[in-house]
Amino acid sequence: MRIEALADADAVARAGAAFTVGEARAAVAARGRFIMAVSGGHTPWTMLRALADQDLPWPDVHIVQVDERVAPAGHPDRNLTHLQESLLAHCPLRPEQVHAMPVESADLESASGQYTATLQQIAGTPAVLDLAHLGLGPDGHTASLVPGDPVLDVTDADVALTGLYQGRRRMTLTYPILNRSRRIVWLVTGHEKAEMLARLSGADRSIPAGRINQHQAFVLADREAAARVGREPSRR
Repeated sequence: MRIEALADADAVARAGAAFTVGEARAAVAARGRFIMAVSGGHTPWTMLRALADQDLPWPDVHIVQVDERVAPAGHPDRNLTHLQESLLAHCPLRPEQVHAMPVESADLESASGQYTATLQQIAGTPAVLDLAHLGLGPDGHTASLVPGDPVLDVTDADVALTGLYQGRRRMTLTYPILNRSRRIVWLVTGHEKAEMLARLSGADRSIPAGRINQHQAFVLADREAAARVGREPSRR
């Protein structure tokens, strides 16, 4: 797993956008479409805003969600709310190219299965994502694969539900589909992530993030997050 250390969170966001542009163009050239899974968080939202201004093959781009909180439509807790504000309001993606997790459903278990079917419709069976954007929590979680939750042991479904975490249940992609992704890019910023990034770089499987395959992964981190990885951050 390659780690590139940059000056600050803005540099990470810009590099994430540039990396995504390259992956999108390559995927469309090779397979005719680009399927990207996006996470929430301030740096990813900044990255998405930068991405909106790029020259992508937008008619062939599909956006899916890595995870989503169970909350009402338009709520600030929803990753979809920020995805709409950061990306969709500023680029020519059509509504049918954005595939939101159905967390408003009265039957969340069935909704998880419905989202799996949606992924298969656009990404094959089993579904294969071209690029998954992941973040890293100070507790070592990624997506909504959180320490101690039974969702960590789900191996027979691509989409599953968590228990309560920070006050809300989540719908999340699971290890099987994330580990089938053609590429994974991690955006990691802040001093509070330094210990976990060092453990991730060491393939520490005792943290949830450490169970993500590393051979297709690329980490973009800021100076503070990369402080314990054992290298001097490069600067942009």
